Amino acid sequence: MSALRMSLAGIATLAVLGAGGCGDPAPAGTPPPVAQQSQGRQAGNGDPPASRDPGNGAGASATSGAPGGGTTKHAFPLQGKGSYSRDHHDYPASDIIANCGLNALSPVDGTVLEVARVDTWNARVNDGATRGGLSVSILGTDGARYYMSHFSSINNGIEAGAKVVAGQPVAKVGRTGDASACHIHFGLSPACQKTGDWWTRRGVIWSWSYLDAWKAGEEKSPVAELEAWQQQHGCPAKATVDR
Repeated sequence: MSALRMSLAGIATLAVLGAGGCGDPAPAGTPPPVAQQSQGRQAGNGDPPASRDPGNGAGASATSGAPGGGTTKHAFPLQGKGSYSRDHHDYPASDIIANCGLNALSPVDGTVLEVARVDTWNARVNDGATRGGLSVSILGTDGARYYMSHFSSINNGIEAGAKVVAGQPVAKVGRTGDASACHIHFGLSPACQKTGDWWTRRGVIWSWSYLDAWKAGEEKSPVAELEAWQQQHGCPAKATVDR
C-alpha cells in the first residue's frame, strides 16, 4: 500500500510540474528516468573555463576526455531520491523531480560561469531571462556548459570564477522562478557567449541519456553531440522558441 501511495504521489508531482510550464510528464509508455539570465555575478567571456532512482548517496561519477588530453569527471547532479522524464516542453532539457532541500551537485569538473542568487521571476512579465529563479551555470573542463536552476538556495563559495568538482554540493533543490514543484531544471549547451545567452544556456540537446549514464557510474560525454548541434545551428542571437 505504501508503495502505491508513493507511485501516485510521483505521478501527481509530474502532473503539477507540467502544468507549471517547466516540464511535461513523459509520454505514455515511456520509462521514467527527470536559461535564463538573472541577477548574479557573471564570469566574463575572457575568463578561463573555469523513473530511475539515484538513491540516497551522492551521484556516481565517471570520466571522459577533455581538451589537452586530460579527463573530465561527471556526476549525477542530485544527492538523494529523484526521478526524471525523457521529455520536456518546447526545447530539450530534463526536469529532475526531487524534494526541496536536497543537495544539488555539480555534474562536472569545471568553473562557475553564472550564479543567480535573487529570484526576479514575474509571471506577468514572463521574461525568459528570469524563469530559472536561483540558478548556476558551469563550464566543464570538457568545454561543455552545464546549467541547473529553480534552487531554494545556493551554497557559499559558489560564485562566478569558482572552481568546482563533479559531485560537489552547489545548491539546494527548490522551486524558484517559473516552477510549480520542487525540481532541478538541467540543461546542456555549447559555451557560446558563456554568459547572458539564456536561450542557449537552458538546454539544446536531450540530457536524459547522459543522466542515465552518470547515475550508473558510466561515462557518456555530451561534447560530440553539442559540437554537432553547434555546427548545424551556430550560436543563436536570440531565443528560437519563447518558452
